[in-house]
Amino acid sequence: VQLQASGGGLVQAGDSLRLSCAASGRAFSTYALSWFRQAPGKEREFVAWSTGNTYYVDSLKGRFSISRDNAKNTVYLQMNSLKPEDTAVYYCGAKQCTDGLREWQHYDYWGQGTEVTVSS
Repeated sequence: VQLQASGGGLVQAGDSLRLSCAASGRAFSTYALSWFRQAPGKEREFVAWSTGNTYYVDSLKGRFSISRDNAKNTVYLQMNSLKPEDTAVYYCGAKQCTDGLREWQHYDYWGQGTEVTVSS
């Protein structure tokens, strides 16, 4: 599986962005797909996962939304009411086993990352 993330950019606080992560390969629907982010000088942190069900880190519930289109082999991250602290490189990850979905070390495949910068 190869993942290609896109949609990042420079926005102002309060704006919205939608990130996309397109996957190549078969059996897309069988993979758990997740978004993580990594701010400068910090460890990669979990944002949300989708297995058909969805799950979010508590701090982002209500502002971020993950969705997937299995027909297009794409997972999305809708980010609303962006804040400067959301500034990070956002990565999509894929794995088939649903254990450890909040831990980046357990993922099999990663996209290259897309940078989001939120100015105040």
